[in-house]
Amino acid sequence: MFKKILIANRGEIACRIMNTCREMEIKSVAVYSEADKTAMHVLMSDEACCIGESEPAQSYLNIEKIIAAAKETSCEAIHPGYGFLAENADFAARCEEEGIIFIGPSAKVISDLGDKTIARQLMVKGDVPITPGMTQTEPNPEIIAKEAEKIGYPVLIKAAAGGGGKGMRVVDSPEEIQEACTSASSEALSAFGNGAIYLEKFIEKSRHIEFQILADTHGNIIHLLERECSIQRRHQKIIEETPSPFMTPALREKMGNAAVAAAGAAGYVNAGTVEFIVDQKGNFYFLEVNTRLQVEHPITEMITGVDIVRQQIEIAAGNRLSLSQEKISGRGHAIECRIYAEDPEKGFFPSPGKITFMKEPAGPGIRNDCGVYSGFEVPVNYDPIISKLVVHAENRSKAIARMIKSLREYIVLGVKTPIPFLIDVLRSDPFVSGETFTDFIDEHFKDWKPEKGDIDMALIAYLADEMAGKTGTLSVAPESGGFSTPWQTLGNWKI
Repeated sequence: MFKKILIANRGEIACRIMNTCREMEIKSVAVYSEADKTAMHVLMSDEACCIGESEPAQSYLNIEKIIAAAKETSCEAIHPGYGFLAENADFAARCEEEGIIFIGPSAKVISDLGDKTIARQLMVKGDVPITPGMTQTEPNPEIIAKEAEKIGYPVLIKAAAGGGGKGMRVVDSPEEIQEACTSASSEALSAFGNGAIYLEKFIEKSRHIEFQILADTHGNIIHLLERECSIQRRHQKIIEETPSPFMTPALREKMGNAAVAAAGAAGYVNAGTVEFIVDQKGNFYFLEVNTRLQVEHPITEMITGVDIVRQQIEIAAGNRLSLSQEKISGRGHAIECRIYAEDPEKGFFPSPGKITFMKEPAGPGIRNDCGVYSGFEVPVNYDPIISKLVVHAENRSKAIARMIKSLREYIVLGVKTPIPFLIDVLRSDPFVSGETFTDFIDEHFKDWKPEKGDIDMALIAYLADEMAGKTGTLSVAPESGGFSTPWQTLGNWKI
């Protein structure tokens, strides 16, 4: 087993990976930018290396600096987390060249599945159902328009590279094709450095359901059941749950077998996620494979009892899967809410700044994967996720009640968060009845505003905190070039 792993990431996911490393008695090495020298993942690590300026290109996206940090600290393996370089084939290849184990699939698999048209071709060979549409990129809007006429509107113009909802346009008529192609290609080029686009049929009133897979180097592949991820803003998930309220045992078996087949067709190794679009009749179509640990992996861990990060490390070390498909079962129901520093009243626009006070919820069945603390400055440079709040209960209705209770107890002052919005979503009749489709927010919460009482209570809590003294903030400035110690983050304390 590895003795030391470098985590090439930041925030809550870096902290999450470090927790498993600590359980496995593996030392962890953090990397951090100048903006993150007092970040939680730096404080938690056994060692930490500053790798550059705040700009991601100069730090968390700088392959050579991360490789150098791993070599300097004698790390045998690198865990990329998610985001940044997690699905970068060049990074995986550089690790392979340097004799460092990349905890994830091979560079070739990442490259193949990172191109959605190649991925669709692989799925066709593996008899995995795909949405009607193209299996190659097409720069000519006129040819795309002809294909759209064949499969029927609405259609979806999609970037071949990348993800996260960028480079995607829904088109309802031929008159929209030209502009949609131009804007989707431009956005994809800016976001991923690749402006290639293609066409798929847009499935209306669809659900986004994914299957967690594990595959080792000995040919064993299993799935860890499904996750429903249909509550999205700008094609990005904000609430996930498992099991899906739409799922039946027969459909689960069919989709699970398709997910395993997809992994086999791609030659997949390590943890990954096969994502599907499901229509109202239960027909499902391959969407993509995420070649990394998913943000929403904790809900799968909660119902199966499987530590997915541990499995990733074991597989990367060359060990056989200790699990078999017949031993995988789900217990109860789990829900995850993503807590971002963002303003839901302003289109979920990022809300960076100092967290003046934070109190996390606690209790039975509550897990909060968090990467910040009171006094921490949420940087403007990175994805503004603060934490992932997860609950587990014996059934869906009790899980919803537990999540609402937890959100009401979650206090974050100094930055905007979607907590009041999430509470309203969870309390809504469509969510409670399981009518969760990918257009859920646009249909039910497009013009959402918080109740006045929510704002008043936040102001009262903030004033009370100010009057009581700034507890929990950094009491001593870190030395130049260093990072704060746990003593500096305790706030007011006495011996």
